[in-house]
Amino acid sequence: MKRVLFLDRDGTLILEPVIDQQVDSLEKLDFYPKVIRNLYRIGRELDFELVMVTNQDGLGTDSFPEHTFWPAHQKMMQTFENEGIRFEAVHIDKTFAHEQAPTRKPGTALLHSYLGNSEYDLSNSFVIGDRLSDMELAYNLGAKGILMQDPSLGIEMPRREVEEKIELISPDWDEIFDFLAMGEKMPGRSARIHRKTQETEIHLELRLDGKGRADIHTGIGFLDHMLHQLARHSGCDLSIRAQGDLHIEAHHTIEDLAIALGEAFKQALGDKRGIRRYGHSLLPMDEALAQVALDFSGRGYLVWKAPFKREMLGQMPTEMASHFFYSFAENARCTLNIQAEGENDHHIIEAIFKGWAQATRMAIAMGSNAQEIPSTKGVLS
Repeated sequence: MKRVLFLDRDGTLILEPVIDQQVDSLEKLDFYPKVIRNLYRIGRELDFELVMVTNQDGLGTDSFPEHTFWPAHQKMMQTFENEGIRFEAVHIDKTFAHEQAPTRKPGTALLHSYLGNSEYDLSNSFVIGDRLSDMELAYNLGAKGILMQDPSLGIEMPRREVEEKIELISPDWDEIFDFLAMGEKMPGRSARIHRKTQETEIHLELRLDGKGRADIHTGIGFLDHMLHQLARHSGCDLSIRAQGDLHIEAHHTIEDLAIALGEAFKQALGDKRGIRRYGHSLLPMDEALAQVALDFSGRGYLVWKAPFKREMLGQMPTEMASHFFYSFAENARCTLNIQAEGENDHHIIEAIFKGWAQATRMAIAMGSNAQEIPSTKGVLS
């Protein structure tokens, strides 16, 4: 199936004039920094079709005569072609915003040939643009979005379901290429686990290269809170639905969940090619201090030094904390060294989970060579 980059024009491929926002002369034509070299690399190295989609307010009216538009547009297209950059299609809407035409972004009427077409993989395609209407278009197409704005300047975010489609916010074409290339090299950095026993049933989805989203329901409120910390501070997306024999106690649910989570990390990391492998964190939480070191070594091992005073934290027995990490390490095939101290047991264990998340973020990150297994043995299994 074909994947598409639906590219905005003004503010994305070429710079948009600040005063009138119309590129209506050759003098106003100025290419976005780094766009030419990166579109060339995308065309040569990645598997995307390039499609331009642009709103040109009132094109063909007195406010924007066509004879002022086409010379600059054609010069732009010729420059791209001369540099080996080929657009499969160019879609131009000429209406004004107040007309609310279905052809105008974020409407999809100009793009009907892609919708419902089995030749195209829209869910793994991207809309790249500098406006929220481009991200709305991504949502309407069922694609992903890359918003070309500088996050340090403050950004007005769209409604939540549209925001969830935004995979990257960056004004830098080098960063955009690296992001797209990373996805090309790591298409499988996710896992889906279904573990069912006579005591529990667990559905778990993990995406390593996520945004820290969490949708977790284990029936154990405190554990849900801790796993939200894992997602948020590791940057992974994590979805869990767990049903267990909590009428007996929480042991089986916590143990089987840790097993499933470990299996998910092992599956998502694959042969661990390109990862940094090691992660560490020294993290305070009020009076508590947690030290976590992690190695996705291919060998399961846990060192645990974290005393607790209380028997329970909510519905979670404190004795199950060490067993949770032991079961995770065994099934993720990783080495975990966890040491913590403090006066408040809640602070101690939350510092541990946040430190684990930070160490995980470091360890699963890609190094400088995405094709190299980080071991002199040439294998991590």
